Amino acid sequence: MPDALITTKVRVPRTRKELVPRPRLREALVRNEGRRLTLVSAPAGFGKTTLLGEWLEDRSGDGRSVAWLSLEEADNDPARFLAYLVSALRSALGEGIGEGVLASLRLPEFPPVEAVVGVLINELADVRHEEVTIVLDDYHVIHSGPIHEATSFLLEHLPENVHLVISSRADPPLPLAKLRARDQVTEIRAAELRFTTEEATAFLKGVMGLTLSAADVAALEEVTEGWIAALQLAALSMRDREDVSGFVETFSGSNRHVLDFLTEEVLERQPEGVREFLLKTSVLERMSAALCDALTGRRDGQQMLERLEYDNLFVIALDDERRWYRYHHLFADVLRSRLQREQPEKIRELHRRAAEWYEQNGWTSEAVRHALAAQEHDRAADLVEQVARKMWNRGEVMTLLGWLEELPEETRRRRPQLLLQYSAALLWVGRLDDVEPLVQEIERAVGVSEQGRDENLRTSADEPLRQILLGGAAATRSWHAYLKGEPHGAIALARRALELLPETDLELRTFAAFRLAEAYRTADDLEAASAAFAETAELGRAAGHDYLVLKAMSR
Repeated sequence: MPDALITTKVRVPRTRKELVPRPRLREALVRNEGRRLTLVSAPAGFGKTTLLGEWLEDRSGDGRSVAWLSLEEADNDPARFLAYLVSALRSALGEGIGEGVLASLRLPEFPPVEAVVGVLINELADVRHEEVTIVLDDYHVIHSGPIHEATSFLLEHLPENVHLVISSRADPPLPLAKLRARDQVTEIRAAELRFTTEEATAFLKGVMGLTLSAADVAALEEVTEGWIAALQLAALSMRDREDVSGFVETFSGSNRHVLDFLTEEVLERQPEGVREFLLKTSVLERMSAALCDALTGRRDGQQMLERLEYDNLFVIALDDERRWYRYHHLFADVLRSRLQREQPEKIRELHRRAAEWYEQNGWTSEAVRHALAAQEHDRAADLVEQVARKMWNRGEVMTLLGWLEELPEETRRRRPQLLLQYSAALLWVGRLDDVEPLVQEIERAVGVSEQGRDENLRTSADEPLRQILLGGAAATRSWHAYLKGEPHGAIALARRALELLPETDLELRTFAAFRLAEAYRTADDLEAASAAFAETAELGRAAGHDYLVLKAMSR
């Protein structure tokens, strides 16, 4: 599982009491629940998440369980995606589901995605007494091929009691044509999501509290084409204006131009303190009062967040307690663009403060992302060193590799432990040709010559670390040889790794023993393989590698 589970990602977003009723859309969703997939696809600002949240809130009392997952860029790691999907299902169905998936994520070599998702499908099929809706919100942020494969496989084999809902700004690369041909998909798009004139009237007058003529409402609805985000910005801009009709007449053009114009209007009309708060906190994916205070240097974070929510200023509460919020994605993009244009020199400092706050509060992944954005490379490298092994245990190797490659080369080269993680991660993704230079650099860093001579191995003050690095390098070379089809070389290197690695480093010793066992099996030395698998199981129990223990015992 991720190092600090963000529970708000697996909760249905809270809906506002002042929402415009949209029975035509909710009825369409209910009417088509029997199909495998509901796809809500439209550009930003059309109310996709709000609609789904309102629909599911209506359905919460009818025996249907809802597993909600709000996706973000960091979820492009297949292991992270699956871990959060299991977390969402556990929130809906209880802790008993997903054990097989979580165990597979601890495997050093990620298993075929069909195998992992197949385990989850079988567990869902056993939940016969409940109807289950799985919602993947903001799916457009996903660009990982393995995740698309996992979702496609899930769709193809969904149990009859499970319904998948996907919200996205663009059609996902899933077998939609096949689903359409089988009448197994319901599609709700921008044309359906646009406010009608009646809905626009209810929104502008009832929710936003404006006094408008029918002609003004019709003009706004025509210019914005029912685009909810633009209507909301227009309403915010019209507040406290005396000549509302004159304002309505002043703008026209495409949705994008309307949005840009209205955003400028809204920001310029905010008090300086509010505007400063909006810009400084725009670097955050989600916000709490304490985190906002860390970035702004103020102590009114909670009051400001509640004020923004009360004023309908594109802030969304992520939990019932109103502790965590986020900006509407479209509004956040505009704020970040304005911050970049007006105060580019402050961006790194804001990310630095965010990284510091997240690190102090134990949210290491978020701390790394902000440290990298702040170009605080040494801080980011320190954090990555702290969590790298745990990420292997959780299967989040793609995320780890992304962080390592975002670090400057000179930062990695100063840290042989990161070079060791980097070389193993490259093997994990099949980049075999890039590994040997890194392993040689590790050896040079700990005093091993090009010819392999190391007269100081037993006398170094940093001997335990040197042996970990040299043993890890040998284990990595063993895996490299195994992948290249050289089992005998892999055997010799794995045995060398076990000779070097300290008895106390159970994690690396388990990895090396597993490499030895796999190599023996490939070389058809089944007796030696059996003994090595037994050693892997014994070490794995001590190290807490449950999946490797099971895999070793099954050989």
